Amino acid sequence: MAHGLLGSMSDREHQTVFVTVGTTCFDALVTAVDSSEVKKALLQKGYSNLLIQMGRGTYVPSKVSGDATLQVDHFTFSPSIADNMRTASLVISHAGSGSIFETLRLGKPLIVVVNEDLMDNHQSELAEELAERKHLFCARPQTLGETIRAMDLETLVPYEPGDATPVVTRINRFLGFPVD
Repeated sequence: MAHGLLGSMSDREHQTVFVTVGTTCFDALVTAVDSSEVKKALLQKGYSNLLIQMGRGTYVPSKVSGDATLQVDHFTFSPSIADNMRTASLVISHAGSGSIFETLRLGKPLIVVVNEDLMDNHQSELAEELAERKHLFCARPQTLGETIRAMDLETLVPYEPGDATPVVTRINRFLGFPVD
């Protein structure tokens, strides 16, 4: 992504990671983000704030970072989730297509974490297809720390809204829906 040096210098002080599970319960993602491994990886990448939207989950993340330099906060639901995405330097999201496409439209670097507990997980197909096209990074809860450490934001390709059609067609065909 073209981030330009001008923007990145002043943003350095407040690099926010926004984590969203949407309206679902995805405790495995919240638990992973709350781990010292993931928090350490985020700090090493220069992020200073971690904001977790935990949805219907029952796991409450710690507001303590294990290292005072990472500011951590969380909430369940908010009408202004789009604002959180807009101000984030990095978004870590569940694999819901709404969250994925909204983040890509905003031009934000994105790590999609696939919920392996969901039956018939067509969401992982969408995330993996977009990861193959280098629009985002794809992880599982247990590989999130590793994905953060290995990610290179420079390798991401900006998403052009028009290119979703082949992906949608493929998914619809897979699900047995009529394809125009």
